[in-house]
Amino acid sequence: MRPGTWLHLLRALNDLAGGAGELRDHAERAWASATFTGSRHAFTIDFTGLAAIDGAEDLIARLPDHEFAIPGQIVADATILAVEHRALPMPGLTLTCELLLVAEA
Repeated sequence: MRPGTWLHLLRALNDLAGGAGELRDHAERAWASATFTGSRHAFTIDFTGLAAIDGAEDLIARLPDHEFAIPGQIVADATILAVEHRALPMPGLTLTCELLLVAEA
């Protein structure tokens, strides 16, 4: 795993959301199968305000089919784990997603 790979992922996710997200949490754990190695990354991202919510909804719609460009890595799976909407004190949305990265051979 290259240093900063999670930052490439975060930038790509935020770009998909129109730059409106704020990272709340990131967790990374090693992953391996019989033939591949990689890592799983879980991101919790906050979106505050109506425009940011629109960006989050774009991210949700586009994530499963998005082709990521992460140096040395292939995003093998991208899943939305949870979406929490809130109305007060300001409209917002919190999104949790998980991405499986596999090292390129």
